[in-house]
Amino acid sequence: MKLPARPDRFSFLAAVFLALGCGQQAMAEDVAGTWKLNAWAEPFGYSRPATTIDYQPVAKAAKAWRICASYPHLKDSYWVSVNYGMVEQARSAGVRLTVVEAGGYPNLDRQIEQIRTCSATADALIVGTVSYEGLTPTIKEIARRIPVIASVNDIDDAGITAKSGVSWEEMGRSIGAYLARLHPAGTMPVRVAWFPGPKGAGWVKFVEAGFRDALKQSSAEIAAVKWGDTGVEIQLLLIEELLETQPNIDYIVGSAPTADAAVSILRAQGRANQVRILADYFTHGTFREINRGKVVAAPTDSPPLQGRIAIDQAIRAIEGTLRYRHVGPPVEIVDRTNVQSLDLERSLAPAWFKPTFQVQ
Repeated sequence: MKLPARPDRFSFLAAVFLALGCGQQAMAEDVAGTWKLNAWAEPFGYSRPATTIDYQPVAKAAKAWRICASYPHLKDSYWVSVNYGMVEQARSAGVRLTVVEAGGYPNLDRQIEQIRTCSATADALIVGTVSYEGLTPTIKEIARRIPVIASVNDIDDAGITAKSGVSWEEMGRSIGAYLARLHPAGTMPVRVAWFPGPKGAGWVKFVEAGFRDALKQSSAEIAAVKWGDTGVEIQLLLIEELLETQPNIDYIVGSAPTADAAVSILRAQGRANQVRILADYFTHGTFREINRGKVVAAPTDSPPLQGRIAIDQAIRAIEGTLRYRHVGPPVEIVDRTNVQSLDLERSLAPAWFKPTFQVQ
């Protein structure tokens, strides 16, 4: 099926950033100050509540350390926003950064090869993994030489020095709880199509557990589950399959690319007012569509700030000043009631930013 052309979301975002004054001056002021973060006393797990801390990033590294960062992909603006945070923090702190990306969650072997090559000449490695356990033997090997920092995606903690991340179970639970508030237990049932993401990815099983747990207090029924990589093309195919076999769905809930794809397909089929959309993380697309009333809500975990934190943790691990082994931004639900007051600098890369693979 041919979909109608989309408006340029980035020109829309450029206007928003300009109107809110979210330029490089504001960014520099943020770097100079402290970050309000969550810290976990027991690293890499979320069984105990986090404490709120004022985190002070390193102003300047002791030398121009070489940091390698590996991402699952740069196919959607979530990881572009993480990239933005890392790039700007590396420039600010005066370190060198090399970025590699695996091209998608199915590409475990490619990511293993990339991090082996990239880390060979690095002083620290940052990993946003495609798999919870698939990289563990390689990570343990690399960790004998240099610090390894986990960023964003959950990963087995063997060999990990520090982590910049949030609880993906909380991310799933937050959007599930939002849906439960709209449809509490005892009200008229609603049918939900759930798109968790790619099986085996280092965040999917956690976001699914949180989402399903929150729905226990609702009248929502998960009527269909569609697994798949978070590329928009794959999500388009999955949603088309769903709507052909189960046309009586009330909600589509899934990743930010799922939400983007759902907006396009429902509009093309004339069903935009019949099926509501929720996302379990926040990108430029969900920001735009929440503003326009096409997506109901999504939680933000501040991807640029997570990227900044990972660079700072890498510097501190190299220099022996690491205090907090596991920190991350607080999770915040965004809908039409608060989207205009959101601190965009923490949640989205500016419209002018393009994926960057080297900081010298």
